[in-house]
Amino acid sequence: MLNIQNLSKTYANGVQALKSVNLNIPKGMFGLLGPNGAGKSSLMRTLATLQEADSGSAQLDEIDVLKDKDAVRRVLGYLPQDFGVYPKVSAEDLLDHFAALKGFVQSGERKQVVEALLNQVNLWAVRKQKLGGFSGGMRQRFGIAQALIGSPRLVIVDEPTAGLDPEERNRFLNLLGEIGEQVVVILSTHIVEDVTDLCPQMAIINQGEVLLSGEPLEAIRSVEGRVWRKTVAKDQLDVLRAQMKVLSTRLVGGRPVVHVMADSNPGEGFEPISAGLEDVYFGELSRHRAKAA
Repeated sequence: MLNIQNLSKTYANGVQALKSVNLNIPKGMFGLLGPNGAGKSSLMRTLATLQEADSGSAQLDEIDVLKDKDAVRRVLGYLPQDFGVYPKVSAEDLLDHFAALKGFVQSGERKQVVEALLNQVNLWAVRKQKLGGFSGGMRQRFGIAQALIGSPRLVIVDEPTAGLDPEERNRFLNLLGEIGEQVVVILSTHIVEDVTDLCPQMAIINQGEVLLSGEPLEAIRSVEGRVWRKTVAKDQLDVLRAQMKVLSTRLVGGRPVVHVMADSNPGEGFEPISAGLEDVYFGELSRHRAKAA
């Protein structure tokens, strides 16, 4: 269990990235959902001991995350949003190097660790290939392999599926799901489907504040029967936004389809639809913007 209480962080430029964040994160996959700039990376970097918090606490079982950074790093696996590799080094050699840095000094033991991890992320067949020739999904799977060195108890992955094609994304998410059966895995993302597909627990964050936390299915149930859909003309959008709580707009066949939230039928042409986590997400962001206005 990772327990975070009243965690706050303000940068030197005056931006308050985290505002009294409170979260209880159990073993398993935990989705941290929010738009770009919401504070997700700031929270991840703080938990990964890469920056100091201004106030608050974070406790991973018996470890004080903010005070005992060495202990955290011994049980942490971290895949940052921008994970660089040496393009002219093979996957096997670089993972061997990372394992040595992680404390596996005996060559025989290190070789076993590297082989097991490359097999786990399905990269054993290309272990001799230079990382510069890897696809985006292969690089991300290599990133997970290095994050899993030493059997961590806490794994943090920051925006891991951005830029991946659908096949690579599915393969990567399946891998994360398998890892999440054993340890705490925090998946930080702005992609709603990643959380829907994988995470039994989640939180929505925006402008450094936790707007909602709990089970995705429970959050969806809370708006069930209140989401409506209609295909409209483009010149109607501004009128609808002024009159109704518009959750989202997307083009389907070149025409805007709007989702709105209302307790009863909001007007002619609207049809009720089954709610999804995306509706919850946009609803929370809309409520937060209205509160801040």
